[in-house]
Amino acid sequence: MQIKILTVGKLKEKYLVLGINEYAKRLGAYTKFEIIEVPDEKAPENLSPAQMEQVKEKEGERLLNKIRDTDYVFALALEGTERSSEAFAAELERLTVQGHSNFVFVIGGSLGLSPAVLKRANTLISFGKMTYPHQLMRLILTEQIYRSFRINNHEPYHK
Repeated sequence: MQIKILTVGKLKEKYLVLGINEYAKRLGAYTKFEIIEVPDEKAPENLSPAQMEQVKEKEGERLLNKIRDTDYVFALALEGTERSSEAFAAELERLTVQGHSNFVFVIGGSLGLSPAVLKRANTLISFGKMTYPHQLMRLILTEQIYRSFRINNHEPYHK
């Protein structure tokens, strides 16, 4: 099994990098794991709606260029379905039994994901109605992926 987090922009905050690296190291016992960053589109602060769509489109093209036809894609989106940790773990296990072995989790930039990326996704996933910085979502997602492996392997992990 291979799991990738595909994300827009470079992570600069050292505390987030340290947390992600810790969970990535732990995930190494279960799966091949990597994070792939694509450049964010430089844009002025006050964008028109049309300019926002152009930025998402350009970032979306960069993301889509990193996704293979055989990848099972989870796109993080506010309109996605919320899951408990247990349900998320069960979903990954079910998909693996069905023959999927390459999972890609896509985190958009500060403006979100383009319609093309959302359309390519096999599943839209949400971590609730609250808004989180996309850099912080990398850490949260990495932890939840690690938690799902612990759950699926019947290993202790706090609830």
